[in-house]
Amino acid sequence: MAALSPAERTFLFSSESVNEGHPDKICDMVSDGVLDACLRADPYSKVACETACKDNMVMVFGEITTQADLDYDAIVRETVKNIGYDSFVDDLSSTVSKGLDYQTCEVQVRINKQSPDIAGGVHVGKSEMDVGAGDQGIMFGYASDETEDCMPLTHLMATRLGKVLTEVRKSGLLWWLRPDGKTQVTIEYVQKADGSVEPVRIHTVVISTQHAEPGVQLRSLECAGYNGDEMTAPSMAEMNELIIQEVVIKTLESITLKNGNPATSIFSREECHMHINPSGKFIIGGPQGDAGLTGRKIIIDTYGGWGAHGGGAFSGKDPTKVDRSAAYICRRMAKSVVKAGLSKRALVQLSYAIGVAKPLSLFVETYGTEKEGITADDITNVIKLNFDCRPGGIAVALKLREPKYQQTAAYCHFGRTAEKQEGEILAFEWEKPIDLSAYAAMDSATIQAEAASRQAEILTKWVD
Repeated sequence: MAALSPAERTFLFSSESVNEGHPDKICDMVSDGVLDACLRADPYSKVACETACKDNMVMVFGEITTQADLDYDAIVRETVKNIGYDSFVDDLSSTVSKGLDYQTCEVQVRINKQSPDIAGGVHVGKSEMDVGAGDQGIMFGYASDETEDCMPLTHLMATRLGKVLTEVRKSGLLWWLRPDGKTQVTIEYVQKADGSVEPVRIHTVVISTQHAEPGVQLRSLECAGYNGDEMTAPSMAEMNELIIQEVVIKTLESITLKNGNPATSIFSREECHMHINPSGKFIIGGPQGDAGLTGRKIIIDTYGGWGAHGGGAFSGKDPTKVDRSAAYICRRMAKSVVKAGLSKRALVQLSYAIGVAKPLSLFVETYGTEKEGITADDITNVIKLNFDCRPGGIAVALKLREPKYQQTAAYCHFGRTAEKQEGEILAFEWEKPIDLSAYAAMDSATIQAEAASRQAEILTKWVD
């Protein structure tokens, strides 16, 4: 690494993630599975769905008003099956129990309708753009130019590691992996004199992943429906090496840094501290090992500790719940700013009052990385000119009344590829930045003049 100037410094930063088989993520996926089922039949459903799980039981509870005819039992079992939980033995010494069984699990349901007090204050009798926020709150979006996806590398890597763990399990490549798992990444950064950050070395990787009994479990018993050549789970040492080769290395190869190089360019096997299953073994997992609850992984769902978080969870909430929808538009605004070159880092905050459509406040932080000739206040004006953050405006811009949420529930809601599903439904719409590049050629005075000339337009969407 080149010598640092007096205005620069190095630091270590860490982010963690969990797999879809983690008990809390099971709950997030079930809650979003219920939301998708509601929106598929009734796009204007009002949904606040929570899930809890422990041992071989999953409970769905909350407030839902919808025209959809929901089969909660089927939604729970299908979600659990797709995650990969198909065995439960009520014995913590069992080596065949994965921690939950979609076929035999108990499903409990405690669902009521939305409070009429909330409905009357938020949406009843109101037009699309006058629908109020479903609750008060503060929401944040963050973006950094350190990766092609404008995500902090620590968190992008942690979430991708978990996703790849799941992919190699489901493909059969590492068939002895089980659904539960956690990842954590520490990276050495340089903070530049202009406030931007650059990852220079992958310092530590931690992976704790559930697995079959090493050297004992047979593939025919571990993988339902498998009828190929019989195999035995490898030793722990062999498992750990395969995880490094097929998960860690492959993940790094898939991530592109801002200089165009893959993340492997800052990784050294000899220098990186690798902790693969540091507790020794991880056979019992899922809800048998820990209880799960919707909304307990809010930092994993966002930026891994970078930026800021307003405290509201995402899963199981329809678009009138600004905890979710406003966080999505904040990400689009921050990413649009960075992609346009207006700043190298951006943090955007919105705030709302229940029943009020217009955001109460907008805050933009650029950490001193804004383009020469403009200020953070100018970027605030650019955002006001180009975005409508009323709940109705967000729902329309991001197409949030479509059934596309369950796939967001694991591996982070941000830094994902905008992709089609179920025909023409576009998931992760908020990851598509709005083109603000025209403002990169403007100076502060020009931006201020445009904002002043369009003040009446701004006041239709913003308080001031």
